[in-house]
Parts: sequence; structure tokens; C-alpha cells
Amino acid sequence: MQIKLLVEAGDMKPGPVLSQKLGPTGIPINQVIQKVNESTKNFKGLKVPVELEIDIKTKDVNIKVLSPPVSELLKKELGAEKGSGNHKQINIANASIEQIISIAKTKFPDLLSKDLKAAVKTILGSCISLGILVENKSPKEIINEIDEGKYDSEISQEKTETSEEKRKELDEYFSKIKDEQEKILKEQEAAKAAEGAEEEKPEETQEPEEEKKEEKK
Repeated sequence: MQIKLLVEAGDMKPGPVLSQKLGPTGIPINQVIQKVNESTKNFKGLKVPVELEIDIKTKDVNIKVLSPPVSELLKKELGAEKGSGNHKQINIANASIEQIISIAKTKFPDLLSKDLKAAVKTILGSCISLGILVENKSPKEIINEIDEGKYDSEISQEKTETSEEKRKELDEYFSKIKDEQEKILKEQEAAKAAEGAEEEKPEETQEPEEEKKEEKK
């Protein structure tokens, strides 16, 4: 019997899915959870896919830990708690090409990419939906530049370390982007508040024509 789960690495807790599957087998759930947490502790702080192969006769449990989803790896690498939610307007981080190559190397065995270059482009595709800039640019621009051969050297050498100087430049650029985003958000919130106040404002009542005539007399 096989059970597929997505768990908090090193911190899996009992849940209905596992209880329903394991309950009839007589295998202690806490024992399985302990094994899963031990097997996934190196990915602490991430959600990781786990496959449990269970032999119902012998009650043996074999645990296979798959690498975390690309989105989880990107968020951890860049220190982001969540994706943008509105990637067309809000960016959450500014990655270096070296960081993208590092994640591409990690996920390469799980991807259907023919080579590392293709894997890097796949990771960049995920950056788009999460709202992540790369090298101060849109991931789409970086994909075009990769097609033009701009990062062939970094990819062929499998560079995964970002220099301190480069990291500082990327952070400074993103700091300006964040300030601009916050300014735009505040302006949008103010506009919505003003619009809401206008809608709640009571309309002025007009006096009936007869009352106006009486006042003139």
C-alpha cells in the first residue's frame, strides 16, 4: 500500500488522512510520524512530498522523501514567507542567477529538463508566478537572455555562490522597489477609502415644490 503526503519537514503531526489509511493496518501512527520527521529533518521549515510504502502483512514502512516543491525552495532560499499573490504588481524578492542555478541543480533529478540550462528556465517560470525578480529584472527577461546565451558561463560552470558585492547591489535595488510598491499600495488604499466614504455620504434631500412656494409667500 502506498500513501502520498505533503508534510512539514521534521514537524509532521497526526492528521485524518494518515489515520484513515493506517488505522485498519494496525500500524502505530506515532511510530510512522516519528520516522517521517527523522527522514525529513534536513528540510526543516519546508513542506516536502513523502511517499510511504507499507507492507500490510509484515507491517514494515518504507519512507521515500522527495525534494520539496520549487516554490518552497525559492521561498526558503530568498527568505520569503509566501508568494506575491499579485505578481504583476508586487515583487517579494530579488534573486541572483546563481541562486536560481542552485535550486535548478537541487530539482534537476525531478524535472523533465534535458539539461541544467532547461532546468534553470523552469525555475525562472516559477519565479514569475511567485513575484520574484532575478538580477533586477523580470524572470521573462532573464529567460530571453538565457536563450541568447548571456548566462552560458554561469550555467556551464554550475555557479551557485553569489558574491557579497553582487548581493549588496541586488538588495539595494530591491529596497527601492519595495519602497515604490508600498507607496503605490498606500495610494490605492487611500483611493479605496475615499471611494467608500463617498458612497456612504447621505444624499441631500430636495424640498417639495409646494413647500418652496409657501416659503416665498
